[in-house]
Amino acid sequence: MGFTGYRVVVTGAGRGFGRALAIALGRDGAEVFVSARDFAAAEATAQEVRHVGARAHAFECDLADAESVREFAEALAETTSAVDVLVNNGAPYLDGDFADAGDERIVETIAAGAAGTVLVTKAVLPLLLRSARPDVVTMVSGCGEYGNHRSAAHEAFYAAKSAQAGFTEVLSKRLRPQGVRVISLYPPDFDNPDPLGPEWNAPKVNGDALTARSLVDCVRFAIGQPRDCFIKSFYFEQA
Repeated sequence: MGFTGYRVVVTGAGRGFGRALAIALGRDGAEVFVSARDFAAAEATAQEVRHVGARAHAFECDLADAESVREFAEALAETTSAVDVLVNNGAPYLDGDFADAGDERIVETIAAGAAGTVLVTKAVLPLLLRSARPDVVTMVSGCGEYGNHRSAAHEAFYAAKSAQAGFTEVLSKRLRPQGVRVISLYPPDFDNPDPLGPEWNAPKVNGDALTARSLVDCVRFAIGQPRDCFIKSFYFEQA
């Protein structure tokens, strides 16, 4: 399905899955608004989206800084009158031994992943409510799934993702009367091929690791459904 006419915001889009999703939805015709803590990284992704033929706008946003989130939302409102899809992708990854991680990294991981997701959603919600097809998509990760312990991620990352899971669960119920669909993805660790490289479209066979391409297809499927179809969550079997 094409997404021409859609206005999509993707946080944490300077690299990784956020970059891949921004480029893929740009290929599908969406106008993309990308943010990253480093403006140069956001602009690099925006340039790649423009290269595949879509309109793109870059913004700086540090999800661990409430003032930065407010400034991002204000700049976004100056650029577009409405937003159709907000993708909460930005959340710093942290691994390593529990006792070895620095206190500042732990605070940043939880602040950006948990509080940052709440603040961005709150700040962008007025623009979403101006859309006839508003969706909030959050990349929670399997680390936010109750009982998951198989990732090598640090406990602080688990804490941030568990907070996202609780937030999106209640948000889905509270925004549904306003027609806002809240969609959460809980993937295990996955491969992230370059969306501009040949491996992006490589055929898959049984036993292959989950890839960003498949997760992009899940997002496409969910936001492309008729408005009476509320797909709340995607859970994945971990190999």
